[in-house]
Amino acid sequence: MKVFRLSKKKYAHEFNGKGASKSGNRWNSKGTEIIYTAESRALAMAEVAVHLTLATMPSDYVMIEIEIPDNIKIKEIASKDLPDNWNNHPPGNHTQKIGDDFIDSREACVLKVPSAVVKGDFNFLINPYHSDFKKINIWDVTAFPFDKRILK
Repeated sequence: MKVFRLSKKKYAHEFNGKGASKSGNRWNSKGTEIIYTAESRALAMAEVAVHLTLATMPSDYVMIEIEIPDNIKIKEIASKDLPDNWNNHPPGNHTQKIGDDFIDSREACVLKVPSAVVKGDFNFLINPYHSDFKKINIWDVTAFPFDKRILK
C-alpha cells in the first residue's frame, strides 16, 4: 500500500515522528513520536493546507510516497467509535490518548484513522517503535509546489 506525506524538503528523509512530538497533534500528545501519512496526495495536501495562509504558503515542500508492505498489521479506528466532537479544532485529549496508546502498545505498526479535514478519507499513522517499522520505505520524494489558487 502506498501512503503520502507532505513535508518541507529539509525534513523529507527524517522519517521518525520527532516533528509531531514537538507540539502534539490530533492523534498524539506532546512528547509522543508518531508519523502522520494520508491515503492520497490530495488528502496529504489538505491536511497541511488547513494550517497555512497565503502569507505562510511554503515554496519548499515535497511529496513523500511511502510503501507499507501488505503483510504489516493495520489497526483501524472507525468514526463511529469516536466521540461526536473528535474532529474539533483544536484537538482534544481523547484522540491524543488513542494515538499515544497505539504507540505505547506496539500492537500494530500502522493505525488507520478518519481524517478530520476530509470526511470519508483516512490517514495512516505509523509507529516508529514497532518491530515492523524497518519494513516501511520511502519510495519517492518529489517537489510539490502549492497551487496559489488554493489559498486565495
